[in-house]
Amino acid sequence: MKLLYAEDEPAMAEAVTDILEYHNFSVDTVYNGAEALAYAREEHYDGIILDVMMPKMDGFTVLRTLREGGDRTPVLLLTAKSEVEDRIAGLDLGADDYLPKPFATGELLARVRAMLRRREDYIPDILHCGDLSLNTSNAELSCGDQTVTLPKLEFKLMELLMNNQGICLSTEDMLTKVWGYETDSDIGVVWVYLSYLRKRLAALGSAVEIKARRGVGYMLEVPK
Repeated sequence: MKLLYAEDEPAMAEAVTDILEYHNFSVDTVYNGAEALAYAREEHYDGIILDVMMPKMDGFTVLRTLREGGDRTPVLLLTAKSEVEDRIAGLDLGADDYLPKPFATGELLARVRAMLRRREDYIPDILHCGDLSLNTSNAELSCGDQTVTLPKLEFKLMELLMNNQGICLSTEDMLTKVWGYETDSDIGVVWVYLSYLRKRLAALGSAVEIKARRGVGYMLEVPK
């Protein structure tokens, strides 16, 4: 599941991003409303978490602009404002939920999960490819009666491959989508983690393979 998170307080942004990624969400984090609107328009997200009080453009304006443009992505408003009037305003603008700060980690995660369950185009928690299945809620990769829980980066890379079946992904694209735009890692780390996943598939006895296309990239292939 891919989330957009907009928060102008660096410490809060880092903490919440770490929590979400630890629970196997893929997160793009931005620090002002203008960036939030730009990212929401350019990328597909399963859900958006918006702080209300942000520089350049507040969360209410971002939400209003998205809804007026026909974007129905679920939105959770996250803010220090807890007055009833503010909650009503956010919900009337099209927010799916509203969580005032400070909040408990468990409640944040529960509200995010509830928000994603209410999506009109709900995507199931289980991804399938050939004899493989990946449970995105707990990072379990299964083949037949064999199951393994993937570490975070292996899970994110496998989820990316399974969500793009039939599409050849370049190492640069995988590096950006799994490790983030600002990563200090080079493309060699992608090859290392693809090797880890190949070993996982072999250990599970799966017929699915990670195939390389010279000069193009990598994709999952199911033998005919």
